[in-house]
Amino acid sequence: MESFINTNLDFFVRVLAALILGFILGFEREVTNKCAGLRTNILVCLGACVFTIISIYGFPTVTSGDHPNGIRDTARVAAQVVTGIGFIGAGTVLRNGPTILGITTAATLWISASIGMACGTAHYDVAIFTTLLSVLVLTVIRIFERDVLTSSSKNVNYLKITLYCANEYAQKIQDYITSEFSALMDFSVKTLVENKDETKISFSLEINNKKPIDALNNKLKKLEGIKSLSIRDLNEEFCK
Repeated sequence: MESFINTNLDFFVRVLAALILGFILGFEREVTNKCAGLRTNILVCLGACVFTIISIYGFPTVTSGDHPNGIRDTARVAAQVVTGIGFIGAGTVLRNGPTILGITTAATLWISASIGMACGTAHYDVAIFTTLLSVLVLTVIRIFERDVLTSSSKNVNYLKITLYCANEYAQKIQDYITSEFSALMDFSVKTLVENKDETKISFSLEINNKKPIDALNNKLKKLEGIKSLSIRDLNEEFCK
């Protein structure tokens, strides 16, 4: 009875460790507003841990003539976790025009699964150290990329701009936009059916700036004739 209690207590500790470490990793993703946040990372870490425990202890020993003491492939189920996590990671990777987003989130889920497997085998030192390193990479390297590698394509923001202006100012505003911004995408100009005195101008562009919305707003708000202006950061609508 005591052995049974000790064994189950050991399993509970492994699962609880996976939950805590999955929470730590998921918390970083959650506060940075990524698609796979707390619940996803916790569940991935827990699932990998439980699959590993089942793989090691959940199947009976098979005896044979060559192995009278029995053989058991303890890695068979656990090995499939690596394959299975690929399907979840693939679901977080999205393509937005020429940019592929979500690879870091997919890699984080992959790391989360490995931490869960480490907990499942009671390698707590490896699991804790890997969690701390992962959080360090996700936070410190992001700051390094933003402040040091300023010309990196990772710092490019994709913005969607929609503005309404009086018809008499539409051409002047169009000329300013086309001359000021070279890499315009989805540029369109429409006269409103419901209000024929107004023109709707919409376009997308790439901008490399720490505060892209503020920088763009400061440029456009100086134009005469704009009645309303909206700027949407497309990067925030996708995972990174």
